[in-house]
Amino acid sequence: MTHPPLSRRHFLGGGVAAATASLDSLSRASAIRSAGEKLNIALVGVGKRSVGGVLNLPRVARENVVALCDIDEQYAGPNFEKFPGARRWSDFRRMLDKQKDIDAVVVSTPDHSHAAIAIAAMRHGKHVYCENPLARTIGEVRRMRAVARETKVATQMGNHGTYEPTFRRAIEIIQSGAIGQVTQVHTWSDRPLAFWKQSIARPAERPQTPDHLNWDLFLGPAPTRPYHPIYHPFTWRGWWDFGTGVLGDIICHTVNMAYLALDLQYPTRVSTRSEGLMAETAPKWAEMVYKFPARGERPPVTVTWYESGRKPPIALALGETLPNNGALLIGDKGRLLQTDMYGAFYKLLPTEKFSEYIPPAPTLPRARNSHQQEWIDAAKTGSSTMSNFEYAGRLTEAFLVGNVALRTGQTLEWDGETMKARNCPEAERFVHPVYRKGWSLD
Repeated sequence: MTHPPLSRRHFLGGGVAAATASLDSLSRASAIRSAGEKLNIALVGVGKRSVGGVLNLPRVARENVVALCDIDEQYAGPNFEKFPGARRWSDFRRMLDKQKDIDAVVVSTPDHSHAAIAIAAMRHGKHVYCENPLARTIGEVRRMRAVARETKVATQMGNHGTYEPTFRRAIEIIQSGAIGQVTQVHTWSDRPLAFWKQSIARPAERPQTPDHLNWDLFLGPAPTRPYHPIYHPFTWRGWWDFGTGVLGDIICHTVNMAYLALDLQYPTRVSTRSEGLMAETAPKWAEMVYKFPARGERPPVTVTWYESGRKPPIALALGETLPNNGALLIGDKGRLLQTDMYGAFYKLLPTEKFSEYIPPAPTLPRARNSHQQEWIDAAKTGSSTMSNFEYAGRLTEAFLVGNVALRTGQTLEWDGETMKARNCPEAERFVHPVYRKGWSLD
């Protein structure tokens, strides 16, 4: 059985749960520019991570980059030099309080700082683009969603495949019923192989903190610990106090298409298995199984996540080679294999059945030029973004439950609305982090 395609209102708002972020209700607090004028943008986190990310993309660089903020002068140095006219800061709080010409903020820091920076920026009336995952914990994400609704600024999470015309066409194909009722989704990544280490203990040695690094600001809301180069730069991802492991790094990309096309909400049951899980670091590998309930006439969906090079059984792909990062949707009339991390490329299976398939007529809006441009346009004109904090927050919350299940060691019976595990009270400490003194989200 098929169901109606997503409307523009439904799609941009992210479904019923995101109604307050739909196109009609986003009367921006500061839609201050015409499309031809430039935004004054501040970039927070401008180290080498940003060279391949937002900072080096022409859509942002074509605006007025008026402020650069980073806790490491050396690591950020090459990117500081790209914008000699921008004011330089190490503390985002001082930047937001003192520099009054900022219209919008890009957050490209470690996961544990996302919520504090993004919420502070929204409270100052700034539009916010935040890399994924939206935050380190479910409680932080929920707070970001609430503040975005309250402030009505333009928001976007950096799962940038969302803007691709082919991504949106795939949504239309799935929604049209071409592969039938989907009951299984498999999604995977080869990380952290060759990227960072996991399943390791805290180092005992205490090297001197480099002069170019403000270690206290790197820690931000995280518990105090001595400096060590094993945490910074970039290798923070596998440490629970700073990152979300492979799951947080990748799943908001690889499962995005399936989650949006199938109008999934929150899982009701999440189980995991892993090897080498440590108290402070993510495991060598993990697999997670999410059970999503039926939605009206659409059946329940099981989403299975694999990492560290593990993949679903090859037979499920009907003879196709599985990419290193991707997803596979299994319907009762066919399958869709997402062949890249971001959802820009896919194949309909079996190939012989779909060799002459013609996609349905477009029903969804197409973004202009890039994911970042969609956010820039929204900040200027009051339009909406596809991966706004309401939709992106729900997506992030839904799958961060896997890390909660992993760390508690239990299969969780999950209530997404209340953010509670019905059968596991100890999950609470992984949902709502305790910030160290001097830091809060208010």
